[in-house]
Amino acid sequence: MPRLPPILFLLLAACQGDQSVAAFGAGDTLWKLQEIDRKPFDAHATLRFEGRGRIAGQAPCNRYRGRMNAPYPWFEATGITTTKTACPALAREAAFLGSLGRMTLAEVAGGTLILSDDKGRQMVFTAVPR
Repeated sequence: MPRLPPILFLLLAACQGDQSVAAFGAGDTLWKLQEIDRKPFDAHATLRFEGRGRIAGQAPCNRYRGRMNAPYPWFEATGITTTKTACPALAREAAFLGSLGRMTLAEVAGGTLILSDDKGRQMVFTAVPR
């Protein structure tokens, strides 16, 4: 079998399209956080997959943005930045963003998005109706 030049592998990978959780049912949806580690989350937090490799949303106090390029079912939120507004829910925001940064797997089932890690931690989101 002939060997392909490395540049062809790069070109083939570029043609694959979005293989992230966004392309497998989570894209074009606003997701609202319902619970972290099986406990209700008592503040407002959302997640949206915006375009290829980008996530954004509203944390309890601030808007945030980041990157997410892992192929489904993997999840890896990186480069998360936020606006800098103070509010009484900053501790809840830290819990949300910290958990989001630790998640490694995603599962989309209808109107539910579950992010989890190998330690059994999880975040459960529901789709916000349009």
